[in-house]
Amino acid sequence: MALFDKINEDIKAAMKARDKVRLETLRNIKKVFLEAKTAPGSDGELSDDAALKIIQKLAKQGKETAETYTNNNRQDLADEELAQVKVLEEYLPKQLTESEIEAIVKEIITETKASSMKEMGKVMGIASKKMAGQADGKIISGIVKKLLS
Repeated sequence: MALFDKINEDIKAAMKARDKVRLETLRNIKKVFLEAKTAPGSDGELSDDAALKIIQKLAKQGKETAETYTNNNRQDLADEELAQVKVLEEYLPKQLTESEIEAIVKEIITETKASSMKEMGKVMGIASKKMAGQADGKIISGIVKKLLS
C-alpha cells in the first residue's frame, strides 16, 4: 500500500477513535501530499520516497517549532507540537544511533580513502545517499567533520 493511501486509511481510523492530535497531524500530512501532487511540474503522482521526504521535513519543522516554544516558556504549545512529531515519526524509517552513523561514515571514509577536510563533500554525498531518511544531515555532517579532522 502506498504511503498516501495508508495516510488516508489512518485518517479514517483516527476519526473513529476520536484521536484529535493524530487526526489533525494526518490531515496536515495529506494536505502537503496533495499540494505536492498538484504542484506545477508534477506528474500528479507522489512516490513513497517523495512522501517520506515530506514527512521528514514536517517532523524536523515540528521539532524546531517545539524548541522555539520551549525557549519562550510556552511548554503547553511545545507539548502539542511534540505530540504531532511523535505521530509523524511513526511513518518514518527507524533512525540510526550516533554510533551506527559513525560506523557507516568510517566505512565510507575507508572506501573513498578520504584523509582530509578537503574530501568532506565526497564523503557527505555518499553518506547522505546511504543514510537517507535514517539520519539527520546535521548529525552526519558533525560526525564526518570529527572523523576527518
